[in-house]
Amino acid sequence: MIRQRIIFAGRVQGVGFRATAKAIARNHTVTGWVRNEDNGTVLLEVQGEPAVVEAFVQELNRDMAKFIKTSASAEIAAVSDEPDFSIRR
Repeated sequence: MIRQRIIFAGRVQGVGFRATAKAIARNHTVTGWVRNEDNGTVLLEVQGEPAVVEAFVQELNRDMAKFIKTSASAEIAAVSDEPDFSIRR
């Protein structure tokens, strides 16, 4: 089990980024959350088996490629009691 924190920058707010991330998460066995940040970026945390997390991130990057200018990720500590993938506000 791994957890990644990813910050997406570009034109990532107001384009359905969070809804797309949640929809993609439904197709993968991941938990986590996504939210808009005050500085115009989108912050996402995703957790699951390494191959599943990688597949989720690849699909999100592919589907939202025209809006993402840069992204930065880091592996962080896993969360034990997270039930699903959600949109935070």
